[in-house]
Amino acid sequence: MKYRDNFVDRRQDALAAKAALLEKFKQRPDESDPEYQARMAERRAIAEARAEREKEKEARRQAKLAEEARLKAEREAQREAERLAREEEERRAAELRAQEEEARRAEELAEDVARKARRDARYAARKARVRKIG
Repeated sequence: MKYRDNFVDRRQDALAAKAALLEKFKQRPDESDPEYQARMAERRAIAEARAEREKEKEARRQAKLAEEARLKAEREAQREAERLAREEEERRAAELRAQEEEARRAEELAEDVARKARRDARYAARKARVRKIG
C-alpha cells in the first residue's frame, strides 16, 4: 500500500476495509450449513479429547502424588522404627553400664570389707600378742 497524504484517501481506505470485514461476516455460513456443523463437530471433538487428556493427566498426577506420599510414609515409618531400635539399644546399653557399675561398686565394697576385716584381724592378733606378753 502506498503512502497517502490526503485525509480523504485514508478515510476511503478505512471505509473500504470496514466494508470488506462486513462482507466477510455476511458470507459466514449459517448454523444449519453442513460444512459449519461439521467444523463445529470437529471443534467439539477436539475440545472433548483435550478435556479427556487433561483428566488423564490429572489422574496420573494424583497417582504420582499418592505414590510419593506412600513412599514418604514408608520412609518415615522406617526412620521411626530405626529410631526406636536405636533408643532400645541405647537403653539396653545404659542398663548394662548401670549393672556393670553396680557390680564394680559391690566388688569395691566387698574389697573394703575384706580389707577392713584383715586389718581388724591384724589389730586383734597384735592385741592378743601384747596381752600374752604383758
